[in-house]
Amino acid sequence: MILIDPPAWPAWNRVWSHLVSDESYEELHAFAKAAGIPARGFDRDHYDVPSDRYDDLIAAGAVPVTSRELVERLIAAGLRHRKRPSAG
Repeated sequence: MILIDPPAWPAWNRVWSHLVSDESYEELHAFAKAAGIPARGFDRDHYDVPSDRYDDLIAAGAVPVTSRELVERLIAAGLRHRKRPSAG
């Protein structure tokens, strides 16, 4: 299933959502490609999508969930990839 959290992540003068799959990266990449989301939007385990795409992505089949549920479903599916701590 493709999941999207509410736009709540500010960056680059916009607010962003995360788009994930709780099934596979293949499902996620196929959905993103069909929705016209550029590959450069992929970051480890999700696509960053601007708030102006939120309603369109739900109309295309993404299921809205809370940010907490999105992370919990990624972890449960074994698809969560966290940033590595920086050496310092």
